[in-house]
Amino acid sequence: MDSANASSPGPADAASPTPAGLSERDGAILAFERHWWKYAGAKEQAIRDQFQMSATRYYQVLNALIDRPEALAHDPLLVKRLRRLRAARQRARSARRLGIEV
Repeated sequence: MDSANASSPGPADAASPTPAGLSERDGAILAFERHWWKYAGAKEQAIRDQFQMSATRYYQVLNALIDRPEALAHDPLLVKRLRRLRAARQRARSARRLGIEV
């Protein structure tokens, strides 16, 4: 039931145009990241189905995308949340390497 709805973008996704500087793929990635839990199955499988790329490549593209000012202008709450999560993961990795308890 959810998988049929998950494959097509919702009306909210179609109504939000991508600003200048963001490609349709970039806008689709931000929209997907905003609503990925609505997709049936694993996130990695939804990434393969929706974008025809590996999860590793998707995260490389996403990390580069959230550093762009156009993405921040398009969806500031999402981009700031993703940046915070990325920074927290980087701090945790660094602390593990240094043997510091976080």
